[in-house]
Amino acid sequence: MHKEQALRQEGSTRQTVLTLLKTGGPMNAGELAKQLQITEMAVRRHLSTLERDGLIVPNIVRQAMGRPTHMFSLTEQAEMLFPRNYHVLALDLLEELEEDPETAAMIDRLFEGRKRKLIERYAPRMEGKSLSEKVSELAAIQNDGGYMVHVETDGDSLVLHEYNCPIAHVADRYQQACQCELALFRKLLGTDVERTECLAKGGGKCSYRIAGA
Repeated sequence: MHKEQALRQEGSTRQTVLTLLKTGGPMNAGELAKQLQITEMAVRRHLSTLERDGLIVPNIVRQAMGRPTHMFSLTEQAEMLFPRNYHVLALDLLEELEEDPETAAMIDRLFEGRKRKLIERYAPRMEGKSLSEKVSELAAIQNDGGYMVHVETDGDSLVLHEYNCPIAHVADRYQQACQCELALFRKLLGTDVERTECLAKGGGKCSYRIAGA
C-alpha cells in the first residue's frame, strides 16, 4: 500500500471512530476494536492521535470485576465536526417574525441587541491599545468565531479579510447582520471602517479597510 493510500485509510478509520462515539456514546478500546474489526493495538494508536488533537477525552470507569477501563467520548471540538443546521432554525424564526406586520420591526431590534452585547463583551479587550493592536485583537476575536481572518497592510491602511462567514445563510437573507458587523467594527476600533467586499453580496470574502491605521 502506498504511503498516501495508508494516510487516507488512517484518516478514514479515525473518522469512523468519531462516528461510532457520536452514535453509540462512550466506548473503550476493546469495544471499538470489535466494531472496526481491527486489533485493539491499532485502535489505541488512532485513539492516541484523536486525543492528541483534542477530539476525544478518556474517562476512567471502575467495573464491578476486573481493572478500571478507559471510556472514550467526544469533546466539544469534535462535536463541531458533525453537520449542524442551526441556520435553518434561525431563518425559520426570523421569517416568522417577518411575516407578521406586528413583529417585523423586531428583526432590526434583535440585530441591534446582538451588536450591543458584542460591544459589551469585547470593548474591555480594546482598552489601552493602539489602533494596530486593536485590529490584531479584533482579528483574534473573529478567528475564535470561525471567520478565518487575515490582516494585511495596504499603503497607509490596514485591511481585514474574512474568508469564512459562520452566519452566511442568515446574512444572505438579512442585510442587518452585515450592517451590525460593520457598526461593531467601527465601535470597537474607534475609527472609520469601510467594507470593500462582502460574501453576502457575491464576493469571495468580506474585506474591511480601516482608516488611520
